Amino acid sequence: MTLLWINLALVFIFAFFARYSASTGITIIATAPVASIKPNKMLMFAALLTLTLVSGLRSNIGDTFNYKNIYVDNDFTWDYILGHKDIGFGILQMLLKKLSADPQLMIFTAALITNVLIVFILYKYSRQFELSLYVYITGGLFLVSMNGIRQVLAAAITFTAIKFLINGNWKRYVLVVLLASLFHQSALILIPMYFIVRFKAWSKATIALVLLSIVGVIGYDQLSSIFFSAIEDTQYGDYKDFNEGGASSIRVLVSAVPLLIAYLGRGKLRKIFPDSDVIVNMTLLGFVFMVISTQSWIFARVSIYFGLYQLILISWIVKLFRGKDEKFVYYGILVLYFAYYYYENVISLEILYKSNYLVW
Repeated sequence: MTLLWINLALVFIFAFFARYSASTGITIIATAPVASIKPNKMLMFAALLTLTLVSGLRSNIGDTFNYKNIYVDNDFTWDYILGHKDIGFGILQMLLKKLSADPQLMIFTAALITNVLIVFILYKYSRQFELSLYVYITGGLFLVSMNGIRQVLAAAITFTAIKFLINGNWKRYVLVVLLASLFHQSALILIPMYFIVRFKAWSKATIALVLLSIVGVIGYDQLSSIFFSAIEDTQYGDYKDFNEGGASSIRVLVSAVPLLIAYLGRGKLRKIFPDSDVIVNMTLLGFVFMVISTQSWIFARVSIYFGLYQLILISWIVKLFRGKDEKFVYYGILVLYFAYYYYENVISLEILYKSNYLVW
């Protein structure tokens, strides 16, 4: 874990000073002028470089070993690629293997693309850039990106469609999602979500989503049958007979707190970030899947697509409090997410980071 702790410290420091030395101005997000904070690009790139090196130069974590074996053991011919799912990832591996048979190239390239896309979107939409990156790491999504490589890569690609989602450009939004689905078919779930999240946050539709999560837990057996029927032809189709338990209640609580604060400060949030409704609704959908995931972990994997929007939301919630309370809330977020990160990675998962290039 030592290098992961160093990574957390460096990323936060670089991102903090990137915002501290930011330029300010007015930008138009969708339909409304919003005071913009543009972090220092050089320091932003330093944070991005740190994330990419730590992720891209790893030799273990989750399915990394399996991905490496697949890369080494297969010749990525067109017959092989078309005979397997996720042809986009197959094509990427085919191109990379023409350059080098070393699987570290594939791991590094996936890490580079994933983190570049995520960091650039956070750079554009986050109010407090360093908080978004801090929660990206301590909330666990950065670690997940080193396990579910293809899915988080697909999620990062769909994340770039946020502008089309806010502006209501459904054709371009769908095109981006279709591109992402070439890397992981589960990304297709975001197409119907487009028509669900484009309503005013905390309306009757919001109440319906919350009720859906409750119904999902109570009627899990029926819901899971429908869900697994819908994904039987995807990577997750084989998991219907697995019984590995569900997500922890602590993860659900962590997902709920930013939404609760956003609800209590909904009037001010809409005033300082007029196009926040989509962000809130996508975050809420992630919470719905996280609640249902207490019955089966597979639903937590689906919530990855929505968890990226929570990173934006949490960067704005500090500004929903009175000026004299902002520092307390800010430091509270740092402390609580640090504790969660320690619990998840040291106590619960006992994560051990290894690298053949980064040696401490």
